[in-house]
Amino acid sequence: MDLGLKDRTAVVVGASKGIGKGIARALAAEGCNLFLLARNGDALRATADAIAAEFGIRAIPVAANVSDPDSVRAAAAEVRASSPEINILATSVGTAIRRQDRTVTWADEDWQADIEIKVTGILRVIREFEGMIASDGSGRIINITGASGLMTWMPALNYGMNNAAVIHATGYLAADLADRGITVNTVVPGIVGTEWREGWAGGMAGERAKDDWLAEFCGSKGILARRWGRVEEIGDAVAFLASDRAGYITGTKLVVDGGLTANIR
Repeated sequence: MDLGLKDRTAVVVGASKGIGKGIARALAAEGCNLFLLARNGDALRATADAIAAEFGIRAIPVAANVSDPDSVRAAAAEVRASSPEINILATSVGTAIRRQDRTVTWADEDWQADIEIKVTGILRVIREFEGMIASDGSGRIINITGASGLMTWMPALNYGMNNAAVIHATGYLAADLADRGITVNTVVPGIVGTEWREGWAGGMAGERAKDDWLAEFCGSKGILARRWGRVEEIGDAVAFLASDRAGYITGTKLVVDGGLTANIR
């Protein structure tokens, strides 16, 4: 299916690896030119070069740290100097569930560190870039959140609250930007097989076949599909929401979780 995205310009935040990289590849496959933002400059350049070579589009790396307002402002200025108008802004930022202890016992600074990246970080990005987004009906903001924002996922208190906050902000921004014809949506993945997770699963499987172990693990979590998602599947969902075919969809949550939240236990 041709989504009609050829020659549109997209900014993808968190693009050096994982879901963000999958989004960048999906948009590049549809012919979008890209500005790719992430903290790790070396990994970002390698990703941009590989995508440009594979898909024959322009992919420009722009180093940015979403927890630093000056860094985000500088990144936006760099993009604006090259492309005053963009069509698509996709954000895929956040931290992993980095601790297994009870989140309610954490120090304030540990809570705030996650919030600075996921919630405040995404709002910083939108604040700096929304003025560049086209108002001709092609303008799109797509935030990546997560199923923990819709359900209780132990022990992910901070993780879930951050996702829930971005889901709420997405609806607010859809109303705020409606007069400019810009749609704002969130894709809500369940567990996705990023590079880190694939390596983790291989180690956890031990002598067993990884696919067998993974089916058992995902089934135990209530995932009806008995597998985790592929980054390509999240990228395809974003590409659809970025297209004209999704022009009547705004303020919504597109859940891509293999049935996880349909089968909450």
